[in-house]
Amino acid sequence: MKNKRWDEVGSKFSHLISAHPCFNEKAHFTVARIHLPVAPKCNIQCKFCSRTMDKCEHRPGAYTQLQSPQQALEHLREELAKRDNLKVVGIAGPAEPLFNKETFETFELVSKEFPDLHKCIATNGLLLPEKIDRLHELGVGSITVTVNGIDPAVVAQVVSWVYYDNTLYKGVDGAEILVRHQLEGIERARDYGIPVKINTVLIPQINAGEIEAIAKSVSERGAWIMNIIPLIPLHDFKDMAPPECDDLKKARATAEKYLKQFHLCRQCRADAVGVPGDEPQGPKRPASEYYHG
Repeated sequence: MKNKRWDEVGSKFSHLISAHPCFNEKAHFTVARIHLPVAPKCNIQCKFCSRTMDKCEHRPGAYTQLQSPQQALEHLREELAKRDNLKVVGIAGPAEPLFNKETFETFELVSKEFPDLHKCIATNGLLLPEKIDRLHELGVGSITVTVNGIDPAVVAQVVSWVYYDNTLYKGVDGAEILVRHQLEGIERARDYGIPVKINTVLIPQINAGEIEAIAKSVSERGAWIMNIIPLIPLHDFKDMAPPECDDLKKARATAEKYLKQFHLCRQCRADAVGVPGDEPQGPKRPASEYYHG
């Protein structure tokens, strides 16, 4: 049985639902967004993550060049002059936005010059509990948290290390810190009334059995929409098989008991700009039914 809370949340966040192409499937084909690539440092190492300067690949972590906050602002000005449907400005990398001071400097500049733009961020959640106050002050209107497991033993198979409080943690020790902070950060965002989307990378050999636990845990803490995306085999997981369409359908059906599912994610570049629904498919993936599930 689907969670009736969807309707309540849909009403509460109607302004977002109608305008954000990564939260609303109609807006996905009409509203433009821009990702500003200002965050080069990361505080965890996911085994599927590869951050690359590349003009052709369409995937997270790919970007043409890093931008300073001032360069990002100028880039935003240029794109706004060309696109009257550009409504959302986000920071999604190429690494971890909350681990880079440039993220906050960029949002300060954007807020001052373009206060009506919707600001959003994509994070691994490690620093979310301690940065949520600042995000709220800056007017960030939505947050995406990538949660790939609830059981630290599972997460330790996905994340090589976690760097927190000037200490490098490996294995279950690091995974425990990461999961605890993710869940706390989601709760704190909920308390501020900031809508949270959960990204989960489906890795059939590792976390397929975690999907229900993820959906249930994040829903209980205030997340309201979930985006299950297929593994792109890269880095340490370059030889691992990605999920099939049926794997995605099964995972989404399981998670849908707790959270509304978003089916159209294109796994965007860190410097993506435009209407997501008009952009190419990512690498090594079948046609659009892979997303529509």
